[in-house]
Amino acid sequence: MPSYDAWNTGEATQIVASFAGRDGAALPMLHALQERFGFIDKAIVPVMAEALNLSRAEIHGTITFYHDFRDHLPGRHTVKLCRAEACQSRGAVALHRQMMEKLGVDWHGTTVDGAITLQPVFCLGLCANAPAALVDDEPVGNLDSSAIDAMIAEARA
Repeated sequence: MPSYDAWNTGEATQIVASFAGRDGAALPMLHALQERFGFIDKAIVPVMAEALNLSRAEIHGTITFYHDFRDHLPGRHTVKLCRAEACQSRGAVALHRQMMEKLGVDWHGTTVDGAITLQPVFCLGLCANAPAALVDDEPVGNLDSSAIDAMIAEARA
């Protein structure tokens, strides 16, 4: 489970500067910022736009197009639930609803206690073990109600 420091605009600006001038720097820059801080603060958008000679709209569009980029700090644990057809055919939709109800969040939400952020994904390649999830980037297959309860309990422990 990663630990993030508070957003620091000065340090973020240095990260941006370290990528400036490279071809195709936007995505590596965004990944570096999110790896460092856990999310991408909207305050860095104009800095990136200037460094890359792009519009603010282009930077914002890139951030919002890719589902893995966040504009807020994630929970201590991230659960990515597969929403692809194989998982749906094995009961994932009902399990997803159950998990959202138990956590009190919707997609991309973080629990009030900051323990879990819930994200949808559209295929993990674990179709033979559907329904599937990634819990802190570790694959979990054959999800059922008891597995969901165990994931929640472990994340909150």
